[in-house]
Amino acid sequence: MPDSSHIHYANQDVDQLRAGLEAAGERSDELLYRYRLYPLTEDAEVLSDIPSSLDEASARELALLAGLWAYRAGEASTLGAIRYGRRSVNLLNAAREKDPLDPFVLLIEGQSLLYRPSMAGGNPHMAADRFEQLRTVLDINDDVPIEQEEAMIWHWIALQEANENDRAASLHDELAQADLRPLYRQFLESPPQV
Repeated sequence: MPDSSHIHYANQDVDQLRAGLEAAGERSDELLYRYRLYPLTEDAEVLSDIPSSLDEASARELALLAGLWAYRAGEASTLGAIRYGRRSVNLLNAAREKDPLDPFVLLIEGQSLLYRPSMAGGNPHMAADRFEQLRTVLDINDDVPIEQEEAMIWHWIALQEANENDRAASLHDELAQADLRPLYRQFLESPPQV
C-alpha cells in the first residue's frame, strides 16, 4: 500500500497520522509519521523517545531524525536548543553525505536553513535553492511521499524570506490558482513564522 502520510499531513488529518504511527512496522515509517504528526499537534509525546542516532540508516531516515531533533530544539530551553540543534545539524550532514538529492534531505535541509538563526548557519537564499532542487527531483520521481505543492509552498516561503519578491509573487500566483489541500492553502494565506 503506498504511503499516504503526506496526504494526511496536507489534509491535517491527525487521527490518520496517529493511526499510521501506531501501525508503523519499519523504523523509516515511524520516523516519517512522527515528522508529519508533530507540527500539526505540537504534542511533546511524539518527540519524547526519539533516538539520538541511528545505525545503518538511510539518508531519508537520518534527515527525518534531524527534523525531529530540530522540532525538539524549537521547544527547548536555550542550552537544550543549542545541544539539540547541533544534533539535528550533525544528523542532516550525515544524511547529505549519504544522498544529497534524497527528497527528504532536500526538504528538511531547506526547512533547517529557513528556520535556523543566521548566526547558526540559517540562510533563506540557500533554503530557496534546496526547495527548488526538491521541486526538480519531485518532477522526475513521483513515488516520494512529498507532494509538489508542498515543495512549492516551502519554496515560496523561502523566496519571501530571501526578499526575492518577483519570483515569490510569480510562485504565489501559481499556487493561488491551484487546488491546494487545506494545510497548503492555510500556509499560503498565513505562512508559518520564520
